[in-house]
Amino acid sequence: MSAFLVRRLLTLAATLLAASLVIFVVVEVLPGDPARTILGPEADPEAVAALRVRLGLERPPAARYLAWVGGLLGGEFGVSYTYHVPIGGLLAERLAITLPLAAVAMALTTAIALSAGVYAAARRGSAGDVAVMALTQLGIAVPGFWFAILLILLFAVELGWFPAGGFAGWDAGIGAALRSLVLPAIALALVQAAILARVTRSAVIEVLDEDFMRTARAKGLSRRAALWRHGLRNALVAVVTVMGLQFANLTAGAVVLENVFALPGLGRLAFQAISQRDLQLVRDVVLLFAVVVVAVNFLVDLLYAVIDPRVKLSA
Repeated sequence: MSAFLVRRLLTLAATLLAASLVIFVVVEVLPGDPARTILGPEADPEAVAALRVRLGLERPPAARYLAWVGGLLGGEFGVSYTYHVPIGGLLAERLAITLPLAAVAMALTTAIALSAGVYAAARRGSAGDVAVMALTQLGIAVPGFWFAILLILLFAVELGWFPAGGFAGWDAGIGAALRSLVLPAIALALVQAAILARVTRSAVIEVLDEDFMRTARAKGLSRRAALWRHGLRNALVAVVTVMGLQFANLTAGAVVLENVFALPGLGRLAFQAISQRDLQLVRDVVLLFAVVVVAVNFLVDLLYAVIDPRVKLSA
């Protein structure tokens, strides 16, 4: 098991190093001049040149990359060109909104998808199975921002149960803060739940045809007990893989919905940083997204060993 962990940690480090290089190269080729964007199109060329020197934009790309990575390893994220505040504090403030949003959406996704997927698999070919598959197809086809608009119209405008946008802040209390995240979390969860429900159904159907399921029934277990106790656990390897990818998507893919609900999260920060050509902030935000994706997939690898003992033996 220790060798398994070492290999995964080395892979994680190599992936993050490669991601940082790709992010830096892509950001460098973006059109536009950050100094010109900050000072405006009518700014004096000498002032623009002086600002470029102050921001370190005149140094060679290799030197800027090494300085950026070295600063990250030392905990120094630099200062945002646009907000004029340390980027580390800015990322922590926005991450405190995006991560809870992704966690609530993932909890809703898991509850809906596992229930619907197992229900459809247990009733394969029935009217209930067809209905679940039709709803999941609809959930995949309809974009999340359209769900978000419908949720705002119904629960915020008509019923007034939840705020239409904005974030109350954690200082206002956990209840008020979570209330601000309910509608965005539902809008995020609906599409992901539709995908995960179909994956769960396929994985459970495959397990139901295995010999050990017939053996469990022959020993006296009810169909429901055999399905939830043995069938679902053996199907979870495929399901957990998709769940890991989905959590990463919920974290990094909330750019549109955070703008729809005016949530000051990482997605909205990334959008604003790109539009304002804040290169330092863009690099750090995108790399943070990459860290979340890699870390989640690392945890998924560890979960394999918990769910399936054969992973431990192969490791």
